[in-house]
Amino acid sequence: MTTHRIVVKIGSSSLTSPEGGLNRDKIGYFVRELARLKDKKHQLLFVTSGAVAAGFRSIGYEKRPKVLHEKQASAAVGQALLMQAYQEVFSSLGITTAQILLTRSDFSERKRIHNATMTIEELLKHQVVPIINENDTVSVDELKFGDNDTLSALVANLVKAEQLLIFTDTDGLYTADPRTNPDAKRIERVTEITEDLYRIAGGSGSSVGTGGMRSKIEAARIAMRGGVKVFVGKADQSGDVIQAAEGNGKGTYFDTVLHTLPMKKQWLAFHSQPQGRIIVDNGAKAALLTMGKSLLPAGVVEVEGEFHPGDVVEVIGEGRDIIGRGVVNYAAWQLKAAARLSTMEVERRLDVQRIEVIHRDEWISLA
Repeated sequence: MTTHRIVVKIGSSSLTSPEGGLNRDKIGYFVRELARLKDKKHQLLFVTSGAVAAGFRSIGYEKRPKVLHEKQASAAVGQALLMQAYQEVFSSLGITTAQILLTRSDFSERKRIHNATMTIEELLKHQVVPIINENDTVSVDELKFGDNDTLSALVANLVKAEQLLIFTDTDGLYTADPRTNPDAKRIERVTEITEDLYRIAGGSGSSVGTGGMRSKIEAARIAMRGGVKVFVGKADQSGDVIQAAEGNGKGTYFDTVLHTLPMKKQWLAFHSQPQGRIIVDNGAKAALLTMGKSLLPAGVVEVEGEFHPGDVVEVIGEGRDIIGRGVVNYAAWQLKAAARLSTMEVERRLDVQRIEVIHRDEWISLA
């Protein structure tokens, strides 16, 4: 078997007890399974959830808190308990671990995420297993990753992993809810994330959705866009994690033919904060999506928001569909004046550094 760089994400329900607190048997099982991946000489990164669930009982709450500061306090206690539990089992198997806590803002700032990447690479070089979690004690609700599914996909893209294995309490994506529909069939392989797939997944509390599957599909979409293949499913018996890595797991596989994205393109696609929007006509849309061209002023229909040269903007079609993002070379007021004009007219009327609104090297397609 070829050795790969593999990111494994395990959800709270697979690590904790329903009433709160860590389930030591489950943790022991998963750590031993991950050690088997290491025995196969794979490079392993482990994204974990469970800090809040692990800590709220110890802090004195009767049930899982919903208020932000109570969740953060629970996470502060639970994160230490979680790492202690992992380290005890990993070290008994001769494996050294490291803790890395990340937030959304770490990804949005290119220098910070570059530093995190260098740290991860150094740990992997020394055969250390990075255990990655969201820094729940400082994250705010509106910027949270969401059950760490998105975090695992972003990490997989960041380290250019070959595989992302997401383990949950459901054995993959079904055509309907298998708990209520005996005709539901598991979807073995997915090659494209469609609206129908999101509809099948439903919401986390819907009659169709199972195991928060919608967030896992969104994570798969992000990872696939970065050239990472994804497995979403269940592991509860010896050898299940290896089986999942080898293509025989109990779940759904998400395949992709795309290549890994450079860090700059990852930042543009998933982490940057657009400062405005540019609406383009169908000709410009085709040039950006299928011809590998830069965006020129002649293709701009409308400009929204206030932005400056060097800012990231979102580009949308006339049907309001998102096409992609890019670094703009114009201020908003300049682009409003240049919209629909030919290159020659723009050069005659405006003083701009570059004629391209967005150069193709500063562009990422999201359609």
